[in-house]
Amino acid sequence: MLEFGRLERVDARTAWASEASHFTPWLAQPENLRLLGDTIGIELELEAQEKSVGPFRADILCKDTVTGDWVLIENQLERTDHTHLGQLITYAAGLKAVTIVWIATPFTEEHRAALDWLNQITDSRFNFFGLEIELWRIGNSQVAPKFNVVCKPNDWSKTVAEGAARMEGEALTEAKQIQLQFWTAFREYVLANGSRIKPTKPFPQHWMNIAIGRSGFNLNAIASFWNSEKESYDSKEIRAELVIAGEPAKFYFAELESQKEAITSELGYPLIWHNPEAGRMCRVYVRRDANLRDKGDWEGQHRWLLERLEEMHRVLAPRVRSLPAYPGQ
Repeated sequence: MLEFGRLERVDARTAWASEASHFTPWLAQPENLRLLGDTIGIELELEAQEKSVGPFRADILCKDTVTGDWVLIENQLERTDHTHLGQLITYAAGLKAVTIVWIATPFTEEHRAALDWLNQITDSRFNFFGLEIELWRIGNSQVAPKFNVVCKPNDWSKTVAEGAARMEGEALTEAKQIQLQFWTAFREYVLANGSRIKPTKPFPQHWMNIAIGRSGFNLNAIASFWNSEKESYDSKEIRAELVIAGEPAKFYFAELESQKEAITSELGYPLIWHNPEAGRMCRVYVRRDANLRDKGDWEGQHRWLLERLEEMHRVLAPRVRSLPAYPGQ
């Protein structure tokens, strides 16, 4: 007969004697930030520890690799308190657009309610997460950390509210309506297939950003009414592409292009390398014609997009993460 172990809760203070000297450095390690990011659905890139924000010092400052927005993490190896709540509000005011992650052991009901209220009254520039950190073991096994989300942004209600406000000012064109429906169905398809690709919220636009592990770089899924090969609106297309943006774009494009032969070999098909002379955004992509108005063909289009995005993530993500620092940074 199969024997089962019993989960045993471990006091967090047995692993981390202090927040500043033990817990914060532990959390700042890439594998632990990845665990936190998986819990809240954001791919995180460490920027700094003990970062000054106004009169306070934030425990950990990260960037969301998809949006480039700040993600600020505040830790408490104790019960939540009003002092930390005040600091979080100060951080939000100082950074203008930010995701706040408050980690504690445990979260009180009043502070959970406060974060829920902040998520309700702020727009999509501000997002507040409350998490409890727990440690567990089975018998004499190693201690395992677990993050429990106790409060998070209500993305659905925010999207609806912002969408309604946008609709009051302008009606969506037919193309934008189709793109919103296309991305909504694509997101459902990706989640249903258990992919490592993390789709973002659907919007009425021709692109959906997907994290690839480093700020300044994104995978993009594209559903465009402009056919880039035929240079015409008479035919539509879908694309899976790596986008490199900002001042370092051409430097990093050249670094990747030097690996073009190996990348093509690993993918099994060639990519289109687009480096406009006057632009500050470079692209590497694969495309195909697609009838975006044919909803009966969407599942096939979604399958093609997901397969290409997964292949590009597998081949390009390790290369993107290992690129050297941009000269001067």
